[in-house]
Amino acid sequence: MRYLTALLALLVSTSGFAVDTQRPQFTFTAIPDQNEAELVRRFGQVADYLSEQLKVDVEYIPVKSYPAAITAFRNNQVQLAWFGGLSGVQARRAVPGSEAIAQGYEDQFFKSYFIAHKSTGIEAGDGLPQAVAGRTFTFGSKGSTSGRLMPEFYIREAFGEAPEEVFSRVGFSGDHSRTVALVQSGAFEVGAVNYAVWEKAVANGDVDADQVSVIWTTPEYADYQWTVRGDIDQQFGAGFKEKLTRALLAIDDKAILDSFPRSRFVSADNDVYRAIEQTAQAIGLLDDF
Repeated sequence: MRYLTALLALLVSTSGFAVDTQRPQFTFTAIPDQNEAELVRRFGQVADYLSEQLKVDVEYIPVKSYPAAITAFRNNQVQLAWFGGLSGVQARRAVPGSEAIAQGYEDQFFKSYFIAHKSTGIEAGDGLPQAVAGRTFTFGSKGSTSGRLMPEFYIREAFGEAPEEVFSRVGFSGDHSRTVALVQSGAFEVGAVNYAVWEKAVANGDVDADQVSVIWTTPEYADYQWTVRGDIDQQFGAGFKEKLTRALLAIDDKAILDSFPRSRFVSADNDVYRAIEQTAQAIGLLDDF
C-alpha cells in the first residue's frame, strides 16, 4: 500500500512537471538602439510582466542589429518586437498581415535632435543650420527612424542633395548612445540622435554640455511601436493578440515606463506609419524589403 501511494505521488509530480513544460513559449525582441545592458534590464521587466498577464512563458531575445531584429521577426524566432518606425515598416512588409498594436504616448510626437561639437561653433537655429555642410557627420543605425531616416529626409530637404554630398564624411554609429559619445568626443563634428535618448543621457549626467549641444530639432513624426506577427492567434490561440494588446496598453509599472522612457502606451495601427513608409520608399530604404 505504501508503495502504491508513493507511486501515485510520483505520477502526480511528473504529470505536473510535464504540463508545466508544455506551456507555450512566447518570444519577443527589440531594436538595439541603446547599450545592451540597459535593454536587457528594460525588456527583462517587460518579459516578467507579460508572462504574468498572458499566462505563458515569455522570453526577451536580444539582437545585435536592426536587420537582425527584422530577420528574427520574419523567421518567427520572435512573435513580437519593439521596433522603430522604419524597422516596423520593414518587418511588416516582410511578414504580411503583421500589425502595429501599441506605441508609447510620446511616440506619436517623436523628433530627432541634430547635435554638434563645440569646436564647430554652430549655433542653434529654427531650421537645420547651413553651417553643418562640409562637416563630418554620423547617423545612428542605418535602419533607425530617428537616427537615420528622418534626419536624412530633412538633410535632403534643406540641401537638395544626399548626405554624402553635403558632408565631408558620413558615418553610422550603430546606436543613439554611441552617436552622443562620438560627437561629444569630437570624433564626428555633427550627428543626429533620438531626442528621448539624448534627454535621458542629460538627466543621467552623461552629456557634457561644454562639449556638445543641440543645434536643431526636427518636426514631429510617429516612431516606435510594438508590432506583432499576423499569425499570432494561430500559434497561441484565438484572442491572444487582443489579450496581448490589452496587456501592453495596461502597463502602469513606473519602473517599466521610466525605462523606455514613456508615460504610458496607447493604441496604434499600420496606418499611423504610412508617412514613414512613403519617406523610406522615396529615399530607397525599402529596396531590400
